[in-house]
Amino acid sequence: MNTTLEHPPGSGPAKRPEPKPKQAPPPTRAWYSPSNLWIRKSTVIAVFSVVAILSHLVLRFGVRTTPATFHIPLLVTLVLGGLPLLYDLLRKLLKREFGSDLLGGISIITSVLLGEYLAGSIIVLMLSGGEALESYALRSASSVLAALAKRMPSIAHQKRGADIVDVGLAEIAVGDMLVIYPHDICPVDGVVIEGHGVMDESYLTGEPFQITKTSGSNVISGAINGESALTISATQRAADSRYAKIMEVMRESESKRPQLQRLGDRLGAIYTPVALAVAILAWAISGEAVRFLAVLVIATPCPLLLAIPIAIIGSISLCARRAIIVKSPVVLEQIAECRTAIFDKTGTLTYGEPKLTEQLIAPGFEQKEVLMLVASLERYSKHPLARAILAAAKEANIQLPEATEVGEQPGQGLRGKVSGHQLRITSRNKLIEQKVAGADQLPPVAGGLECVVVIDERYAAALRFRDAPRAESRSFVKHLGPKHQFQRVMIMSGDRESEVRYLAEQVGITEIHAQQSPEQKLALVRAETAKAKTLYVGDGINDAPAMMAATVGMAIGQNSDVTAEAAGVVIMDNSLEKVDEFMHISRRMRVIALQSAVGGMALSVIGMVFAATGHLTPVAGAITQEVIDVLAVLNALRAAFPPKVIHDL
Repeated sequence: MNTTLEHPPGSGPAKRPEPKPKQAPPPTRAWYSPSNLWIRKSTVIAVFSVVAILSHLVLRFGVRTTPATFHIPLLVTLVLGGLPLLYDLLRKLLKREFGSDLLGGISIITSVLLGEYLAGSIIVLMLSGGEALESYALRSASSVLAALAKRMPSIAHQKRGADIVDVGLAEIAVGDMLVIYPHDICPVDGVVIEGHGVMDESYLTGEPFQITKTSGSNVISGAINGESALTISATQRAADSRYAKIMEVMRESESKRPQLQRLGDRLGAIYTPVALAVAILAWAISGEAVRFLAVLVIATPCPLLLAIPIAIIGSISLCARRAIIVKSPVVLEQIAECRTAIFDKTGTLTYGEPKLTEQLIAPGFEQKEVLMLVASLERYSKHPLARAILAAAKEANIQLPEATEVGEQPGQGLRGKVSGHQLRITSRNKLIEQKVAGADQLPPVAGGLECVVVIDERYAAALRFRDAPRAESRSFVKHLGPKHQFQRVMIMSGDRESEVRYLAEQVGITEIHAQQSPEQKLALVRAETAKAKTLYVGDGINDAPAMMAATVGMAIGQNSDVTAEAAGVVIMDNSLEKVDEFMHISRRMRVIALQSAVGGMALSVIGMVFAATGHLTPVAGAITQEVIDVLAVLNALRAAFPPKVIHDL
């Protein structure tokens, strides 16, 4: 419901209340969650293992105590650290999850049976230390989320009668009246009921200008107020507001443990049986069980366990710094396998910023007056056509009077009062449906976008627009095949076929699907995904079902929270260049992960040969494996740093 109260004459901005202690904002992520408890436990085990190994070395070579004494720290490590790791491995085995960490578990058990406690403790350190390194990389990747959380206010100024009271965000209910002081950050989504000013929404929308606000204007959480105080009515709770939704998208992308283990599992499916076969063969030929352990110790696939997740997390972190939010880490691998690209039209391949090209004025009205009235009202709209109208009014040097009683209900168009005239800006179908006077004077349907102006309940004008393609659209489409191996590229849009075909010719796409409803888009994407893996790129709420059905769904901009929820990747900037950046980051991540994993395994295989022939003891093998792990991890960390060339548009 739109509230359209006018600013009371002579009323000034609300007085700021005396400062009160701020309430702490609710935690953005529970430290006691199961995933965090496991991270803490792994870190503790890793630290304890280091202390125990050092204590063992001091007791053995420094103090020179008996074996019964210097083995105590190692035995404690194997009990307190090894058992939790083995328990976790057992649970995986019961679920028939035969991961590449199986060799580590077998090595721990074998080391205990053979009395090689130092080797077993080093393996515990390798496995738990890997978890600790991964958690550290994950925390490093959350800097963008931390920046978002830091700038959000912890309190709001609620208007209760004549008083203004500071309340926590969690206490705000739909319908509450809130005062936003100059330069404050808007705490919730709402509608202005009193005041007149501007708001900077660039942090959330990417638009580089301020939006004028007056009675009836919508405001979004996270926007920065200008010089004037505004009173708003909350339309969403803080937890459901725009800013909270964006934070939730980022929180999910950065707090989840990466699930992209398919690459590691495929490599592990080959590596694990080979390592076991070499270990058994070494034991069988030599008759020494210690060689079995030595082979398994150096074969422990920490490059697989560490390097791939760290490369993924590093890539997620790099994406976040480039305004690309990876909600589902698995898309980092899947994007390289997509062969069909499907694009929405408006706001994706185009700027979503149409230009006013025709003003068809009805008899009895003057073109300049109509443009003045329409532009005065459109100052309070965020519709893409509003910008085109305002740009045309500015070019014509038209002075715009104030508008009042502004309202914009979904599907009903924009309405308000300007210079004593009642204005309504709507669509051709609504005009005909409502039988507005003068509707028979509507011009014939033509290509492009259109809005219809009603002044004092009489048809006044039809305004026509063209939406220009992005400067990079043609080059982007052209390079998808040779650079990223896409075999088919198509446009799927709800717009008229003439408008879709006009754009397709400009950007170099031959396959189009016009006048598609969300249901038709969904069916088409499902059919295409059944043939080959698909990438769907869109920006509107009607793209959400199709986005979820595609192999990789990508949302450009923040025009719809629903779209952002449905997408696997959210491009915060309105730019196809960022889509290309994501493809390059994904490909680079895969290369780095393979380098780290395969390179580490190759070094391990060489070590396995030395261990099988008796040239490496279990302890020496464990130390060698640690060196290999460090090399693999250092290489994997490169994924977090931007390369010299991050796109080729």
